[in-house]
Amino acid sequence: MLAVETDKRSLAGRAGSGARPGVNSGAEVDAAAVPQSIDRRVVAAGLVGSVVEYYDFGIYGYLATVLSVVFFANGTDPTTALLATFATFAAAFVLRPLGGLIFGHLGDRFGRSRILAATILSMCAATVAIGVLPTYAAIGVGAAFLLVAARCVQGIASGGEVGGAAAYVAEKSPPARRGFLCSTVQLGALSGALLASVAVTILTSVLTSEQLAAWGWRIPFLLSLPLGLVGLWIRYRLEDSVSDEELEAGEGEASAPAVELVRAHLPGLLRTLGLSTLLFAGYYVTYVYASTHLQRTGGFSPAAAFWSTTITLVVSCAAMPFFGKLSDRWGRRPVLLVAAIAFGVLAVPCFAVMNAGALAPAILAQVVLGLPESALMGVVFATFAEMFPSRVRYTGIALGFNLASMAVGGTAPLICLWLLGLTGSPLAPAWFLVAAAVVTVGTALTLTETRGTALRTG
Repeated sequence: MLAVETDKRSLAGRAGSGARPGVNSGAEVDAAAVPQSIDRRVVAAGLVGSVVEYYDFGIYGYLATVLSVVFFANGTDPTTALLATFATFAAAFVLRPLGGLIFGHLGDRFGRSRILAATILSMCAATVAIGVLPTYAAIGVGAAFLLVAARCVQGIASGGEVGGAAAYVAEKSPPARRGFLCSTVQLGALSGALLASVAVTILTSVLTSEQLAAWGWRIPFLLSLPLGLVGLWIRYRLEDSVSDEELEAGEGEASAPAVELVRAHLPGLLRTLGLSTLLFAGYYVTYVYASTHLQRTGGFSPAAAFWSTTITLVVSCAAMPFFGKLSDRWGRRPVLLVAAIAFGVLAVPCFAVMNAGALAPAILAQVVLGLPESALMGVVFATFAEMFPSRVRYTGIALGFNLASMAVGGTAPLICLWLLGLTGSPLAPAWFLVAAAVVTVGTALTLTETRGTALRTG
């Protein structure tokens, strides 16, 4: 266990104050329950689930062009098959809010640790199932139905994963280090996407396109099994972040956490949704759709496109803890505002460079676009956790986060392809990012600064 000093003066000045709406007002803070040290097992538990989730989702996105042939080769043109593949990608996101409600309810009622073990087990099982599915050539249209079913299980499981992991890590973090430590949950998300990108990059480099379509696409899905088993082992050994006394005390008030959330914490829920809008749009455009865009619009080879995404993910992963630390020092609100504004300003010129056909500038443009996304990801979970009391925290984070994922996350590649077809402009995906940035900037302007505050335990 690594001991760290908390900022006692900041904590004393803020934890007892009721002057911050949505943070400490109307709730008591138990000073004895405030964490004073960092347990590395807590960080590992939050990180590993995000690795598994975003590895699984990343693999599907990066192999979209291959999967469109494997599961949707029904005589339609390649664009239609690709649209069907991305529509299946989006289907999982439609069910994420449902997963957030189910697992959030259970986590707020009965504790975090066992529920987090269940989410990672479900996610891993669904991903491995995709790796053994029969193809369109083997059973026809039934292959697509089986793929959709597996993606729906993934969606429900992932809906309860990241929100619970964020709540758990936040509740186990010293207030002065919460931004940095919560950034590790999202670092797991980018690391999972990076792992997926590396796996696909290696496959496309060593296998022919025929081998990849015949059997190679199955390998990265099957690799989810050892990842999931390691994550399950880590989480099964966790102590919970909420005590039995807290669960018993909140049982009467939060027997239906979602109802209390909407009745008493609607502003926090709406802010979570608004801040997540650009986060999801930016993530799936910059780290998932961009590889398809570089191939179809920029004219690059699959290997070049995947290497560009891999380099972008490496830089973003390295930068994310820095942004978390920055929010602990400067505050959540200014970091979120600067990141969202930067996204809106940089989107169009970066896509213009990516469309120009020169590889090195295209890679640099994707890397630049990844930095404000890394900043948003590094700060939002600490911000979300500070909006809600413990009895609805899991549900609040999971529901707001996953409503945004349904609206602009899984649908982002589909929206980008649709906009390209509608407008004929290769800059259309950039304007989608600009619109999402406007929503998030407007939301960030309504925030009350919460860095260094003790989380409410009521």
